[in-house]
Amino acid sequence: MKRALDSTEEVEITVTGRKSGRKIALPVWFVREGGRLLLLPVRGSESNWYKNVIHTPSMSISAAGTKVTLTPKPSSDRNKVKEVADKFRAKYGAGEVKKYYSNLDTCVEVALP
Repeated sequence: MKRALDSTEEVEITVTGRKSGRKIALPVWFVREGGRLLLLPVRGSESNWYKNVIHTPSMSISAAGTKVTLTPKPSSDRNKVKEVADKFRAKYGAGEVKKYYSNLDTCVEVALP
């Protein structure tokens, strides 16, 4: 999985809909730091996929043909969110993060196998 992550700019996450109970897949940006994956919801705590993770704390991550199911760890700690946002700015560019990310109030960490 780590090699697959190193070869792509985005991953596909699959979460369970909190109302529908259906699997919902969508592409997201990420930062890999050692044995963890850092995610930043585009609309922060208002993002549907984030609300779904809070309701059902499980997530599948697919990258370059590799798929794993993991337990996400959401955080609304300001310092942690700022740290993750800074890592996104370093990877994708400050202008891109500013353009797409409207609410930086939460982040998600996933421990990789």
